[in-house]
Amino acid sequence: MKKIFYFLCASFAVLGISSCSIEDFLTREPINEFSAETYFASEAELEMYANGMLNSYMPDYTETAGGDAYNDLIATKTSTDFFRSDVEWDSSRQGSWSWGFLRRTNYMLDNMSRAKEKVSEDIYNHYEGVARFWRAYNYMSRIKLFSDIPWVEHYVQPTDTAILYGPRDDREYVFHMMTEDLKFACANVMNGKFKTDERSVICKDIVEAYASRFFLYEAAFRENVHVNPATNKPWNNQYETPQDLYRLAQTYAKDVIDNGGYTLVKDYPSLFISDKLIPEEVIWGKTFLTDVNGRHSYTRYFHSSTLGQQYSGTKDLVRMFLKVDGTPISDDEAKQSINTEFNGRDLRLAATVLGPGREILNESGQSAHETIDFSFCKTGYQIVKWSIPDATHFQNSIDESSIPIVRYPEVLLNYAEATEALGEMTVDIWNKTVGALRERAGVTNVYPTERDPWLYEYYTKDLVNPATNISPVMLEIRRERVTELTFESELRQADIYRYGQADLVVRRYNGVGWAGIWVTEKEAADGLVFEGMTYTFEKASDGATNATTCYPIKSESDAVNTDWFFSEGDHGYLVYKYGLKWEPRKYCRPIPLAAYTINPALGQNYEWD
Repeated sequence: MKKIFYFLCASFAVLGISSCSIEDFLTREPINEFSAETYFASEAELEMYANGMLNSYMPDYTETAGGDAYNDLIATKTSTDFFRSDVEWDSSRQGSWSWGFLRRTNYMLDNMSRAKEKVSEDIYNHYEGVARFWRAYNYMSRIKLFSDIPWVEHYVQPTDTAILYGPRDDREYVFHMMTEDLKFACANVMNGKFKTDERSVICKDIVEAYASRFFLYEAAFRENVHVNPATNKPWNNQYETPQDLYRLAQTYAKDVIDNGGYTLVKDYPSLFISDKLIPEEVIWGKTFLTDVNGRHSYTRYFHSSTLGQQYSGTKDLVRMFLKVDGTPISDDEAKQSINTEFNGRDLRLAATVLGPGREILNESGQSAHETIDFSFCKTGYQIVKWSIPDATHFQNSIDESSIPIVRYPEVLLNYAEATEALGEMTVDIWNKTVGALRERAGVTNVYPTERDPWLYEYYTKDLVNPATNISPVMLEIRRERVTELTFESELRQADIYRYGQADLVVRRYNGVGWAGIWVTEKEAADGLVFEGMTYTFEKASDGATNATTCYPIKSESDAVNTDWFFSEGDHGYLVYKYGLKWEPRKYCRPIPLAAYTINPALGQNYEWD
C-alpha cells in the first residue's frame, strides 16, 4: 500500500501545545481508565470504546440545525466571516486542523486484534466496521474543508517523523481509502441488537445512510467542480469516477430502502419537536433526557434577538414550495401578502416558516396564534421548523425534544438523485421517492417533464457554473431537498457546494441582500396586520428603530449593511442588506498558518498563499 504521510504537529499548535511536548503527548495512554496493553479483550471493552467515540463524534444540536444557517436561502444577522465582504479570510484565521479522531480510531483498529479469539467473527467485524465508519465520517469533514489532506491508517508513534512531517495526499486517493472504509463498514456493521428505537448506537442503517450521503456528495462535486480546488488541476479519476460514486450512493441508499423497514409518518412537524425519536422515519438521532444530558436551545435560537444569528427564511426559500396541485407558484403569486401566500401550498411551508394560524401556548398557558417578532426576524419569514409551540421556550433554553440527525427522506432523495444521474430514473422510482414525499405533504404527485422557468433561472442566472443542461427531474429533486430537508445537518450548504454553485450564497437580491416578504403598497403605508397585530415600515430618516413590530426602511441607495429597503422604492420585497463575497478558491479553505509554518511540506491550497 502507498506510503502514508500524516502531519499531527499542527494540531498541537492549534491546541496551544508546544512542539517540545509532542513526544509526551504521543506516548500518553489514550484512555486513562484502563491498561492499554490489555484492553480490547472482550466484547464489553469493544463496546465501551465504540461508545466513547459515539459520545465524542455524534453531532450536537448546533450542528444539526444551526450548522445549515449559512446558505443561499437563509438570512442571518451578519453571516460568517468566511463569506463577509468586509472581512478578508486568510490562513491566519483558519482553524479546524484537528486530527484527534485519527488517534482514537486508529488506536482501536491497531489494537482490537486482542479480542479476535474472544468474540465471534460477526461481532469483531461489526466493531471494526464502526471504527472505520467513524474514521471515514471524520475524514469527510476534513475533505470538504481542505480537499487534499493527509491519509493515515495506523496509530502514530513519536518516531514516525516521515508521517508527522510529511506532505498531504491527493483528495482522490484519500476518498478512495475512505471508500474502502465505508464499504467494509456497510458490509459488516450489523442491525439486530444495535438498531433500537432510541437510535443511540451505530448500526448498519446509519452507516449506509451516511455512505449514500458521502458518495453522492463526492460524485456531484467532481462532476460539477471541474478541478480539485486544492490544486486547480482536473480530476484524474485514477480510483473512482463520478459514475462509480453515484453507483455506490445508489446502492447503499437502496439497501436502506429495501432492508431498513422505514416509512413516512403523516405528521411532518412532529418529527422535530417530539419528546421521543420517531423510529418509523428517523434513522439516527438524539433523545434529550433532563437527568442525563440536559436540555437544548433550538426554540430559543429561532426566537432570540441576542442568541445565535437571528435566522430567517427568504422569499427564495418560500418560492421553492409548490402548490397543492403540484405546480409552482407564478411571479405574480410570489407578490402577495404573507396573509394569503400560504393558502393552498405544500404543508411543509407552514411547518418551516411562520404563516397564519400557527397555534402556540402563550406565557400564560393559553392557546394563541404566534405572531412575527421583527426584533430578530430579518425578513418577515420566521423559522418555526425546530421550535416548540410554547412561548415559555422562546427566551429559555429548556427544550427537551429529541433531535433527528438522519431521516429516511434524505435516503429516498439520495437514491432518486443518484438514479437520475446514472440515467436510470423511472416513473415508478420517482413515485416511491420524491412523489411519496410530496404526497405526504399534501401535494399532488406530478412526474416532471418540463422545467419550472423560475427554478431553472434560479440555478442558471448570474452564476459562474450555470446548470444549463439540468433535467426537469433533477431540477425537481433539488427543489425537494430544500422543501423536505431545510435546516437539517448542513445539507443545503453542502448541496450548493457540490452543485458547483456556492456563489448562490452571495447572489441573492441583486447581490446586495436577502429578499423577504412582499409588502403591498397599502401595507407599506398603513401597516401589515398579521394575527391581529399591526406591523409598520417607517422611514429610518424619521428616527424609526428596529422593534418587535417595526422595520426602519431606507432607500436602496442609502442602505448599508444591516439596513432594510423595499425593492420597489415605497413597497415590494423587504430586503435586508448585507454584503457578502464569493471567490472560486472558497471551494476549499486555506491550510491553517499554524500548521504549514511548522511543516512547510503541507504546502498551501490554490490561491490561498
